[in-house]
Amino acid sequence: MKFLTIAAALAASVFAVPFAAHAKDLTVGLAASTTSMDPQFYVVGPNSAMARNLFDGLVNQDAKQQIQPALAASWTTIDDTTWEFKLRPNVKFHDGSDFTADDVVASIKRVPLASKNSPSSFAAYVKAITEITAVDPLTVRIKTDGPTPLLLNNLSRIAILPAEMEKTTTEDMNSGKGVIGTGPFKFVSWTPDDNVVVARNDGYWGEKAAWDKVTFRVFKNSSARVAAMLSGDVDMIESIPTADTRKLQASDKLKVVNVAGNRIMYLHMDQGREESPFAKGPDGKNPLLKPEVRRALSLSINREALVDRIMDGQGVPAGQVVPEGYFGYDPAIKVDAYDPNKAKELLAKAGYPDGFSLTFHASNDRYPNDSKVAQAIGQFFSRIGIKTEVVTLPGSVYFTRASNLEFSFIMGGAAVETGEASGVLGPILETYGEKAGQGNRGRYSNPEFDKALSEARGTLDDAKREALLKKATEIAMTDLGVIPVFYLANTWALKNGLSYEGRSDAYTLPYYVKPN
Repeated sequence: MKFLTIAAALAASVFAVPFAAHAKDLTVGLAASTTSMDPQFYVVGPNSAMARNLFDGLVNQDAKQQIQPALAASWTTIDDTTWEFKLRPNVKFHDGSDFTADDVVASIKRVPLASKNSPSSFAAYVKAITEITAVDPLTVRIKTDGPTPLLLNNLSRIAILPAEMEKTTTEDMNSGKGVIGTGPFKFVSWTPDDNVVVARNDGYWGEKAAWDKVTFRVFKNSSARVAAMLSGDVDMIESIPTADTRKLQASDKLKVVNVAGNRIMYLHMDQGREESPFAKGPDGKNPLLKPEVRRALSLSINREALVDRIMDGQGVPAGQVVPEGYFGYDPAIKVDAYDPNKAKELLAKAGYPDGFSLTFHASNDRYPNDSKVAQAIGQFFSRIGIKTEVVTLPGSVYFTRASNLEFSFIMGGAAVETGEASGVLGPILETYGEKAGQGNRGRYSNPEFDKALSEARGTLDDAKREALLKKATEIAMTDLGVIPVFYLANTWALKNGLSYEGRSDAYTLPYYVKPN
């Protein structure tokens, strides 16, 4: 009996130990496949996320996409077009070779070569660089074609490889040859559309990862991914379907991480035509040209209800185009509170006491619950007297027609790829032109906004640039060039005993998965 008591006590103590105290391997369920092991070939989320496990940039982005030192320990601007980077000493590649300035030079020169035949190239991130030189083994100097305050943001997207790999082809890397970085994990194997296996890099320059081995398994079917989590076949998953959030949260064996993502869902209105095809007042004119109407529309939307009831909590109400914590975010700009009575007053003030007719077009397969969100917004508009019809279309049809200005009122989404406000302000709000405002499907235009944004892009001083971005944001949000609705959330589920901060770029990085 005494033996059984001791055995039971030992068993209880084992099960009381946090999940990862003995486990050295981690299994992760991914929502999408890695399509290339070449970190410089194709700009797409799953590839970029996987690359961050194996490679570093001169700088990296943190959980909120702010720039952090990585292979560059520090940097200075010598003049408006010259940057100098001091490299981190004593860094080794996975093959044991030393990391030096020559590797940085070769890696940046490789980008245009690796970009050939790419569906979405990294070349744009190095386009401004006119010259790069190794001053000494731990110093790199970069010259640009003009003031480039976003150089660090751009360089955070460029993986650094050994210099001898400058001519290595994407095909070779996809075969497993030369997948060598300085990151926290080393490449082991890749089975396309199925799994990627990596092992801890014990020679990593930073804190060592908690895991000997990580296996990434691909579950493109959301139900299968959730089932694997609930059954314990995986230790964590990304991208929880909204319908399954509550189920996973209810499990006493799991925890759910939910953070504001970097994608804003917003409404674009025709502000470029006196007569618009799907927005007509009693006089036949376009009511959306009037700022009071745009504000009324914004006030009519119950953003909290959309997030809670349609998105099952996977979102954050928005009052501007970048989330809190991003460079250029303005805490003085608040989310419009739901106020249908005030909305009706503004409509009457604008000359539409009985509303007007509107057809709202949206996609039905591009964003989570996009059709449901559009239908709900249409109901909010109807409640303040706007005679609203909602039409949803497949993204393959919808976006082409929207870009051709066939609609009057649309819903879109934009991600903050650069980690700061101009990455969204420019594409969706800058005056449309050959090289600007390519996503500005409402043709909003304000010279004061354009001026502030342009000045921000050419200002190297961080404080001055941020003030200019806030000014541009204030102008656009006062005008309501677009109506922000909510930021899509990024979600993960993990076994109890694990923690993960969550990231606004939605990357799943096991290096930051920690045993409690």
